[in-house]
Amino acid sequence: MKQPSLLGGAMIIAGTTIGAGMLANPTATSEVWFVGSVVALIYTWVCMTTSGLMLLEVNMYYPEGASFYTMVRDLLGRGWNRINGLAMAFTLYILTYAYITSGGSITENAINSLGWISISRGAGSLLFCLALAFFVWFSTKAVDRLSTILIGGMIIAFFLSTTGLLSSVSSATLLDSQDTNAPAHLPYLLTALPVCLVSFGFHGNVPSLVKYYNRDGRRVMQSIFIGTFLALFIYILWQMAVQGNLPRREFAPVIAKGGDVAALLEALSKYISTQYIESALSFFAYMAIASSFLGVTLGLFDYIADLFHFDNSLWGRAKTTLITFVPPLVMSLLYPYGFVKAIAYAGVAVSFSSIMISALMVRSSRKKFPEATTYRTFGGNALIYFMIIIGIVNIVVQLISG
Repeated sequence: MKQPSLLGGAMIIAGTTIGAGMLANPTATSEVWFVGSVVALIYTWVCMTTSGLMLLEVNMYYPEGASFYTMVRDLLGRGWNRINGLAMAFTLYILTYAYITSGGSITENAINSLGWISISRGAGSLLFCLALAFFVWFSTKAVDRLSTILIGGMIIAFFLSTTGLLSSVSSATLLDSQDTNAPAHLPYLLTALPVCLVSFGFHGNVPSLVKYYNRDGRRVMQSIFIGTFLALFIYILWQMAVQGNLPRREFAPVIAKGGDVAALLEALSKYISTQYIESALSFFAYMAIASSFLGVTLGLFDYIADLFHFDNSLWGRAKTTLITFVPPLVMSLLYPYGFVKAIAYAGVAVSFSSIMISALMVRSSRKKFPEATTYRTFGGNALIYFMIIIGIVNIVVQLISG
């Protein structure tokens, strides 16, 4: 049987990884600036890619189609499985909240700029949430179709805006050499890591890729590496585009509004030379947030339906929709400026469920299944304990700084 193309798997990983989290990265790394942000991104890329490869090794011990839930329960027990389930639910809820707040702010600005009517931030969040929640309620196929359109628009807008921004990058701005009294960068490096971690979340795709490539571990490993490296390359280009145009001192009002995407776009618009770049940038931000919102909430929707045993009838889907969207929407109305902080807290859960749990499962699986599989992660036991320590450090840093 002919194997699916390597490009196909790599695009699945890259498409899952690249999303609205990249809009939080420039603000989250504004204290460490460009050089520090590149260090943080490379570090988190290594951590998340390695933990993904650990999950791949674990997956190879189980039959095709085995889920993350099945593997955690079998290897670590029901207690760890419940904690991991809570961590994953927390991640999905907090990301949904983050996307509603940022999507609502752009919706508010877009409608108010037309001059026909003036709406509040809360109304913008409500409109954004209701419009996209309808597609999630209607069907997975509807989400698939809309996501395809959004991702296509996002890619076009990304290249239009980034090309224009890269052509106007200032080396003095990029290296933050204009302000000699600026505080040092590196002391803030650890606080940027949780947000960067969320930017490399692809682990839910690993079981699907094992099935996609007919249990060819080497093929899955290559697709993970290529897909995540492509995401890393795009993130670094984006950091250069934003931090090479917007001076570090101009991030103060953006940070004051919790990394609000509309505030970032407004600050950046003062340094953009042409109107079309500004429009493309706003369009890209909206498409990125909307596509990520759909992907995250579809996963949360299915999780809620499975947890409460809701059926797929109209009433069953309606109940699932209410539990999926009402809590993060209420949080968005109460706390409208929490985009970056919310993603940072999601990074805590990601550190636990993606890094620590993957490392613990590898350790347990090697004891339970002493026979070799077709794929084994490099590094031996030393790497396992290193990844566990990394996960703990990421969690502690965010809890202290948050």
